[in-house]
Amino acid sequence: MSAIRVLLADDEGLVRSGFKVLLDLEDDIMVVGEATNGAEAVEQARATRPDVVLMDIRMPKLDGIQATAHIAATRGLERVRVLILTTYDTDEYVFDALQAGASGFLLKDAGPAELLHAIRVIAAGEALLAPRVTRRLIGQFTARRTAAQSGQDRLAVLTQREREVLALVGQGLSNSEIGAELFMSPATARTHVSRTMTKLGARDRAQLVVMAYRTGLVDPSQG
Repeated sequence: MSAIRVLLADDEGLVRSGFKVLLDLEDDIMVVGEATNGAEAVEQARATRPDVVLMDIRMPKLDGIQATAHIAATRGLERVRVLILTTYDTDEYVFDALQAGASGFLLKDAGPAELLHAIRVIAAGEALLAPRVTRRLIGQFTARRTAAQSGQDRLAVLTQREREVLALVGQGLSNSEIGAELFMSPATARTHVSRTMTKLGARDRAQLVVMAYRTGLVDPSQG
């Protein structure tokens, strides 16, 4: 199995160096590039085609959100996953990053084991949505923006079962947990999640969570 290719995007040299030292010790992870600002991150992503970009939110030229949006919109980079790094667990911009196409986020003060786990989860195509942060963030900021959304119109393309699955994804349940809740196999749950992503044009599971809240399918007061 080939190593997970990682691009480091952070304007703090000490942070990048620390990450590189840690990642270079892992047999299944390889650092393929470094970027000191958002514009470089996009350029490096195009050049190196990493599996995962560790993206700091606050960077010069292009911030991490803008860089993430550029990467998500670039043909040929559809398989590149962005893991947002942030210093504050109440950072409003984390929500915007998820909407821009990030697959999840991690606090910069996370331990080495948590960082390595996050990279492997993101590389496997799953979303990383830290439970202690995500629901509060999404609930707080979607509550302000939901009025502009026509939730029922957006969900009209889904079957009733797919709506049920989306609601459970929005509550943070895994495929196995969704299967248990709806009396179906994890594989069937995975199929429903995949179809829901396709119908809603979601890049990954993280965006499904955002959509579940923004369309009102999940109540922001939950969690």
